[in-house]
Amino acid sequence: MLRICVDMDEVIADTLSEHLRRYNQTFQEEVSLDDLAGKGLWEIAPHDRQGQLRAFLDAEDFFEDLPLMPDAQWVLKELSSRFEIFIASQAMMVPNSLGPKYRWLQMHFPFIPPTHYVFCGDKGILQADFLIDDMPRNLHRFSGQGLLYTAPHNLLATGFTRVNNWREVERYFAGVGSR
Repeated sequence: MLRICVDMDEVIADTLSEHLRRYNQTFQEEVSLDDLAGKGLWEIAPHDRQGQLRAFLDAEDFFEDLPLMPDAQWVLKELSSRFEIFIASQAMMVPNSLGPKYRWLQMHFPFIPPTHYVFCGDKGILQADFLIDDMPRNLHRFSGQGLLYTAPHNLLATGFTRVNNWREVERYFAGVGSR
């Protein structure tokens, strides 16, 4: 059976909307997704706000109740009948996220067993046929077929097979057989 690794943040969990919500609320701003075209929130926030950006991520409740990316649940459920699915998150970058991410996955993706959660720091270790990720640097280090999941910060990235949403993921894998 072919194996698909799926990133969590900005691929199945809408982390950016929560980060933006907290940023805008704290600093009384109205930064939108359009303001981030080709950039990350870290790139547009003033230097004196970088610590607070990190503090949002380190908060115990940040990763607990993130919105789902549209269609991610049912597409992954369908794919799990034909592929071995692993969730691969760079959770070690935010150690406080381990418990909340685990609970979030249990709640939203109960058909993916916890033995298929990979909380790592470097995705170059992943051994799979496919990786769906929003970070080009992770796809560069991956030895299988990478799919770049579109997010505001990666709009300018080129040289990758790009998927814009979960319906496109479904169409991509419709033509891929399992072994």
